[in-house]
Amino acid sequence: MIVETRRFLLPLGVLSASLALTGCTQPTPPPADATADARESAADVTGAEDITAPDAQDAELPRDVSDTGTATDATDAGDAGVRPHEIWLVDQSDSVSGSGGNLWIYRDDALRAGGFETNAEAGAGVVAERIDLAGDARALCLAETGTAPTRPHMLLFNSTHTHAVLSFVASGHVLFIDAARRTPVSCIDVGEQAHAAVPSPDDRWVLVANQNGKRLQRIASNFATNTFTLEAASLDLRSGTTPSGAPVEDLADAGARVRPDNAPICPIIDDAGRLGFITLRGGGLFVVAARLGAPLSILAEYDRDTVAPNGCGGIQVGNTMYINSGGGTAATPFMNRVYAFDVSRFGASPTPPNTPAPRLVLQRDGRVDSHGAALVNRRFLWFGDRAANVVNVIDTADGDRVLTDIRLEGALSSDPAPDLMAIAPDQSRVYVSLRGLLPLSANVADAGNAVGNTPGLGVIRVTEGGRSGVLETVVRVSNSSSFDGGTIERADPHGVAVRPR
Repeated sequence: MIVETRRFLLPLGVLSASLALTGCTQPTPPPADATADARESAADVTGAEDITAPDAQDAELPRDVSDTGTATDATDAGDAGVRPHEIWLVDQSDSVSGSGGNLWIYRDDALRAGGFETNAEAGAGVVAERIDLAGDARALCLAETGTAPTRPHMLLFNSTHTHAVLSFVASGHVLFIDAARRTPVSCIDVGEQAHAAVPSPDDRWVLVANQNGKRLQRIASNFATNTFTLEAASLDLRSGTTPSGAPVEDLADAGARVRPDNAPICPIIDDAGRLGFITLRGGGLFVVAARLGAPLSILAEYDRDTVAPNGCGGIQVGNTMYINSGGGTAATPFMNRVYAFDVSRFGASPTPPNTPAPRLVLQRDGRVDSHGAALVNRRFLWFGDRAANVVNVIDTADGDRVLTDIRLEGALSSDPAPDLMAIAPDQSRVYVSLRGLLPLSANVADAGNAVGNTPGLGVIRVTEGGRSGVLETVVRVSNSSSFDGGTIERADPHGVAVRPR
């Protein structure tokens, strides 16, 4: 792979800025109309791409982003118990025309040396590796599939963190990377779009949401031998009937309200590796039997009046699976819901429609767009809202009580647009991808729901044991690509994951 080291200079005096304080040093803001202009420009970029389509949605974060280490009682007392790790951040903008992208890898000690704890006024740089996905990754995909991968989107690690699994949302590629060697080892093209590819808890298979192909696919995996095989059989989400006899999908133009658009967004796998919770772009949800060795099949079916569209954040706590719904499509630009499902009530046989019934835990209306999730100290659920620039917090040990939002706007960014999240192994920090001025996925032109003005990596310090947090660092990334003249900032981070080292 093409790997280089970059040093980022961070604005003086803002690295440890608490959003609750006033009078903090303010970094130079964009012009007053920059965000509005960017939202208009983003409409041209996103709308022009036929493969992402007006309704194309990106995905949020599955099980293992919140399961990166043993929980501790993280507070704001310091970092004596820091466990070494690295943070992988995916910039989905092209590095060559029509392909590529950049993978940024940060060591936690490099971030600390950059000043996010103390000595913020020193303004030291943050060192990161940059892997150009137009290099070895693109070459491998061309060699193994005959086509080039486009728009790296979601990145997850297998259970032992030996491999990263990277899906490309504007093409059908799933790339497997040897994490320690930073080397791509296999590339599979599943078809139209690979929105998210999620490894199973036992690492024996990977569940793939083929978004515009409207099908769920499975890759048999052996990470020890770097052997990955796409199964010929898949679950068609466009045609046929459910176990109850209802149409799997009924198109919106027919006036139906059951499941009008079954593009799968995020497959979320339960802790036992038995069930896949499949969120749908048009609303509704399927729970499928997902385990390797048997066909993918529907066990439970939900309509759009029961589960809202565009879910892309799911985490299991005990016997409860929490799933969100969000915005980002022309039909539903704004949405924020969180549901709770009792995992123990799903058996081997299909259930009637909309059973077992989910419980509505959180509902926000207005300019909201829920996307991405993390679990702090195995108790507090964090769901990001990229339109409202907040993190919603739910206390799962106190009757799913909704706590005060963590506000991210402030001295470090006037419009951070938080997307996906991953937590440090010691639970002291939550890392979040921050979207760019020209978002390439899940942004509605007139709404600008996914537009941010500080593309990069955000570091949120966990406080009160997980009940709250403070955005203490923003590390900017940049991609003014030479292939289009190098005059437009196109960086648009999306996937983020943590790997112990």
